[in-house]
Amino acid sequence: MSDLQKALHKKLPPVIPVAAGAGGRRGSGSGRRRRYEYTPVSWDKYWEKCEDIEVSEGDVFRVYRKGSTGPLLCLLHGGGYSALTWSLFAESVTDMVECQVMAFDQRGHGDTCTTDDTDLSADTLAKDVGRVIEATFEDKDTHPPCVLIGHSMGGAVGVHTAYNQYITDLAGLVVIDVVEGTAMDALSSMQSFLRGRPQHFNSLQNAIEWGVRSGQTRNAEAARVSMPGQLNKYTWRIDLSSTEKFWPGWFQGLSSKFLSSPPAKMLLLAGIDRLDTDLTVGQMQGKFQMQVLPQCGHAVHEDVPDRVAEVLATFLLRYKLTQPIGDFHRVDLYTYILQ
Repeated sequence: MSDLQKALHKKLPPVIPVAAGAGGRRGSGSGRRRRYEYTPVSWDKYWEKCEDIEVSEGDVFRVYRKGSTGPLLCLLHGGGYSALTWSLFAESVTDMVECQVMAFDQRGHGDTCTTDDTDLSADTLAKDVGRVIEATFEDKDTHPPCVLIGHSMGGAVGVHTAYNQYITDLAGLVVIDVVEGTAMDALSSMQSFLRGRPQHFNSLQNAIEWGVRSGQTRNAEAARVSMPGQLNKYTWRIDLSSTEKFWPGWFQGLSSKFLSSPPAKMLLLAGIDRLDTDLTVGQMQGKFQMQVLPQCGHAVHEDVPDRVAEVLATFLLRYKLTQPIGDFHRVDLYTYILQ
């Protein structure tokens, strides 16, 4: 069970402050805290482009992009987060293998504005993925093969997108730290968890510091670029508590849909999670690859971005979707379980 899931059952946020980049390749490892470590960092330190893509009249999605060749990695953030949570991962993975990366703020999140920001149904969010990719790559002759990579709610959205075949040329599906059984069990405690968060902050620095000290992310470098995208005038950009009616629809039937989706699949977990019967049988039959990255929290791609990038780069190379850059080679993923 991941840190967030444990925290939801305890009705308290995880409090595990650590140094920036702990568990990955970044940061000095010092536990000392200084105010400047919490100053915001602009998106352009990690991304090459920031675009507002209009997919239909009144529906404009904020899209961040890096790279221009190779397969497309479409990154889907979790509920309440924003596209900028993928910043450090995007920087790392594009240094390892040839690929292009895009992440967008989903409906109701970040700097995306739609005619109905309150419709967070699984099907609407999944259709948004197809529409954003289609609008971003209008020339179908240059449409690259796509790998969907989603964290938490974004993982569920990725599964619904793949299962319903809302995008073409789907070559891979990666789901990060969400399993149907544990997600459904955690929903009963979600409102208590949300009530336990601060409702407003005095500054962006204050919000970033809270994000690290509360354990929302264990990586201060990641929090400095991602937390501003989760806020609007020092309050939360989205009222997650008001979206409760959509929560079951994100996760119900997720295991069977995941297993039934055609592309190569990976399930990446923050800890040894309990798999339901469908996933257990599916794993034994080799229907998907499972990878565990211990000693990190729910926001795996923020906590250990370099490790996640290595896992995903190895996944892409295994299925011959790309080529390595420089001297990068496939990682022995079993070693991560022992760390």
